[in-house]
Amino acid sequence: MNINKPAYLQLYEAMREEIIQGAWPFGGRLPSRRQTARDRGVSVITVEHSYELLCQEGYIEARPRSGFYVIYRTVDGFAMASPAPPAASAATAAPTFPLDRENVFPFSVLARTMRRVLTEMGEALMDKSPNAGCDALREAIARYLARNRGIMIGADQIVIGSGAEYLYGLVVEMLGRQRIYGIESPSYEKIEQVYRAKGVYCELLPLGHDGIETKALMAAGASVLHITPYRSFPSGVTASASKRQEYLRWAEEGDRFLVEDDFESEFSLLRKPEETVFSRARKENVIYLNTFTRTVSPAIRVGYMVLPRRLIPVFSEKVGFYSCTVPAFEQYVLSSLIDTGDFERHINRIRRQERKRLTGKP
Repeated sequence: MNINKPAYLQLYEAMREEIIQGAWPFGGRLPSRRQTARDRGVSVITVEHSYELLCQEGYIEARPRSGFYVIYRTVDGFAMASPAPPAASAATAAPTFPLDRENVFPFSVLARTMRRVLTEMGEALMDKSPNAGCDALREAIARYLARNRGIMIGADQIVIGSGAEYLYGLVVEMLGRQRIYGIESPSYEKIEQVYRAKGVYCELLPLGHDGIETKALMAAGASVLHITPYRSFPSGVTASASKRQEYLRWAEEGDRFLVEDDFESEFSLLRKPEETVFSRARKENVIYLNTFTRTVSPAIRVGYMVLPRRLIPVFSEKVGFYSCTVPAFEQYVLSSLIDTGDFERHINRIRRQERKRLTGKP
């Protein structure tokens, strides 16, 4: 047992794995909260929080006056198509986070960190950044991802770049222009714009209520699939647990890759961050992307890409010669924000604020 992890998260993870492995089959009814509390030796409150997470991530659903039922399933490697669920209530709807004075990163904290970095680093800030990014930031991001996203990687798997659009281009340079790139339809317009500017063919795959429609995915000719599992823009669609597993099973066939664009998922209303496709992958074929655009500021043009270990030599050979496009000063400021806890405190403050606004619960 991990004593550093809350009991409800430990129970959630245990039951999630049981559901994925088939111990709780699709359509099966879970024991009541009181029964589970007795069986597992935990409190009813712990079970309630765990069930809430399983519901929010699409593993189970609550049925009035009936109980909790498993809705996660895969058949022949792909999730079964199901009718669209009822519209989300205010308690579960994906929130929007306007960039107002209440939601942006505190300027006073950012300014203090900048002054400290200038004082402590001095002329070292004039040194050229390594091509993949400064070690301090890559190591800080690796620790952050391990703590908060379930992504256990080494700092050498992280590449720093000036925003998501730049990193999209590196993906093409690394995986090749001869491939077909599948993208969600609709999706963030710059994804398609960058890929087409790089000379690749894009296959538009229609989104359903919980992700790319199964039939379209099964018929796709793409060998690279660019997905935004959490609240895809502009549709607001979040992929269910079954759909995320479907993406992974699709990628296990042949020489296929997933590009997981995890923009803004830190602001999920879950009591823990959304699970990533990268952390669930059994085959080293998922590339993870994220930025600091929403978590710090749009003025901070810094993004990062996490490579599966088997792609590190490919990256080094094909694009590793590119100089890092982010100034060392900004990299050291971000690494300091992460290491001091200021970055996570800001994210947690916004999540608590939005949960209280939408649900009345902190």
